[in-house]
Amino acid sequence: MYIVAIGWLYVALMMAITEHTVVAAIATFLLYGIGPVALLLYILGTPGRRKRRRAAEQAAEQAAQAAAKPSPATPPDGGAS
Repeated sequence: MYIVAIGWLYVALMMAITEHTVVAAIATFLLYGIGPVALLLYILGTPGRRKRRRAAEQAAEQAAQAAAKPSPATPPDGGAS
């Protein structure tokens, strides 16, 4: 996925270099290069972000459940004999 993004940025950079003014070159690189690549990487990264969020939520839920259970090493009366 990243090789396509790098290739597209290279092409956009070559397009920007051929522009007549610096402002046109910057606009070309931003509008034809950075903008579309950022959008593409954001859209294609959605499943990975969703998977990481679900894993974090499950880990937090398991930690909360583990904290709610009493430890088996501690006697129920708090250790007072």
